[in-house]
Amino acid sequence: MDELKVFTGNAHPTLAQAVTEYLGIPLGKCEVFEFSNENTFVRILENVRQRDTFVIQPLCSPVNKNLVELLIMLDALKRASAGRITAVVPYYGYGRTDKKDQPRVPITARLVADLFTVAGANRVLTVDLHAAQIQGFFNIPVDELTALFLLSHYFNEKPFNDIVVVATDIGISKRARDLAAKINAPLAIMEKRRVSNADQTETLNIIGEVKGKVALTVDDEIDTAGSLTNTVSVLEERGVKDIYACCTHPIFSGQAIQRIASCPVKEVVVTDTVPVTGNKKLDKITVLPIAPLLGEAIHRIHTGLSIGAMFE
Repeated sequence: MDELKVFTGNAHPTLAQAVTEYLGIPLGKCEVFEFSNENTFVRILENVRQRDTFVIQPLCSPVNKNLVELLIMLDALKRASAGRITAVVPYYGYGRTDKKDQPRVPITARLVADLFTVAGANRVLTVDLHAAQIQGFFNIPVDELTALFLLSHYFNEKPFNDIVVVATDIGISKRARDLAAKINAPLAIMEKRRVSNADQTETLNIIGEVKGKVALTVDDEIDTAGSLTNTVSVLEERGVKDIYACCTHPIFSGQAIQRIASCPVKEVVVTDTVPVTGNKKLDKITVLPIAPLLGEAIHRIHTGLSIGAMFE
């Protein structure tokens, strides 16, 4: 495995190109396209026998198409006798379905993990899983990176005197606490409940003092931005001065962009684990590049260095 190869499907080629530029290597050559009958075709266009191979493919929209592309690419590399195959999945789709919280529902996050393994992945590299226990769904090594250092560095450069970090729900409170510690700020937690399966939430209460402060909300992803707008409304009622938001994964589905544009949040800071292009761009949305983090992790996996040392 003396030669490193990095490939990508169609989910986020810009990110893959940025990662290979960081590594100082060319992007691997392959064909990945869809026939008129909607069958996905993959062909690896260079020798990968006994090579250390990485496939960069976030499970972003269209999620199912990108998932199938990734699975077929893993299978193609396995059948081409690649030495080791790492699925680099910056955004792990279906991560919310990590438990049976209703009768007769699947645990799709576990199913996707099984699909990766069967397709040929020997290890997985990802960023900020929705729930830490998803690592345990895999029978292969999983390296989970975090964007907290990127986000904390960005906000440490801001001249805030009285800032409070607000976890958008209790489930994200540990990550929010870590961010609060890195920017030397207190923590508040939103208490909310999901009303239905239709991406609707209801904010019930705020645990912590926010009045007269600059509030920074933190979440692992912003999907429809419904939770964000609810949080902003409640924070305004509690008398905060300004509101900023940050997350790792800017999914921005449905009415998310319209909601962000119309709500009084000053700035939304995200990373590019998924593409932020076209109508998803707004002046108040700041995108931090994740490629150096992924590139360094790939380099360390390839050379046998510690991933944990990146965050010490």
